[in-house]
Amino acid sequence: MRAVEFQQYGEPEVLTVVTAEVPEPGPGQVSIDVAWTGVNFADLKARAEGYRVPALPYVPGLEVSGRVRALGDGVTDLAVGQEVVALTEGGAYAEVVAADAATVFPLPAGLDLRTAAALPTVLPTAYALVHTVGRLQPGESVLVQGAAGGVGTAVGRLARAAGAGAVYGVVSSAAKAAHAKEHGYDEVFVGAFEDPVRQATGGRGLDLVLDPVGGDTLRAGLASLAVFGRLVSFGNASGAAPWSVGQPELYPLGVSVSGFSILTLAGTAPDALRRLTEQAFAKVTDGTVTLPVTAEFPLEDAAEAHRLMGGRTSTGKLLLRVGG
Repeated sequence: MRAVEFQQYGEPEVLTVVTAEVPEPGPGQVSIDVAWTGVNFADLKARAEGYRVPALPYVPGLEVSGRVRALGDGVTDLAVGQEVVALTEGGAYAEVVAADAATVFPLPAGLDLRTAAALPTVLPTAYALVHTVGRLQPGESVLVQGAAGGVGTAVGRLARAAGAGAVYGVVSSAAKAAHAKEHGYDEVFVGAFEDPVRQATGGRGLDLVLDPVGGDTLRAGLASLAVFGRLVSFGNASGAAPWSVGQPELYPLGVSVSGFSILTLAGTAPDALRRLTEQAFAKVTDGTVTLPVTAEFPLEDAAEAHRLMGGRTSTGKLLLRVGG
């Protein structure tokens, strides 16, 4: 089979098309003939920095849509040939991938394989940020970093549907701001956001801040919280050193900080991940959320997808076209 791997860390050109052995599913796993693969920022961090890479060479990729090829021992709730979407532990930039059955889901009703490939990491993450971890309540205000990306696009729709009083976004360009405003955002700030947030909220601050950036951006979000506000950290795109927060930051206004990683949850609480994912997928089938695929590339052009995402000009979701 064809796969895209890297043998060293570096720029997108380290991604190389190779011929690899077809993986066989182990106990509790299935193998999937891949139709589409989602491209995520975590893939870029894996290629550039070794994020979650156990060894080299490595085939990146965390989410796919396709058809079940084979069942491992003990798998009884899926069938060969069934159309599915899956969250994987890597290896998705390939024509066949093996995945734990606990993270493989029947194709949601009314969706095709191309559309569904955008779901496995993005939508459960967005749902958790709004509902499970963020616990957004009707009338509350929320601010989302990276509002024009895949997660940000879904969060805007989910927050609006949850009855948010105000939905604010932060992006890096005017073009991205225009995209975010089409997906549920009231106001979108380009770059610095602390002073605009204070003006927009009449000095009150925010009830919920969702941060995938870390570093100084996370600290600015923490400083923008209202009394009893919450911040959810769900990434560290800045690559900043690990941060800590304690009594001086939390006590004065009774604010709180929590975290979320769908990849970590998949390893530590797969049953909770499954419930969360099923709840999230329901928001697509009922029309609450649409995830626009804004660019697609053939598998052999994975490096071009990485260049586009790494250039910080992309919006929505990027896909690799793998099989039929």
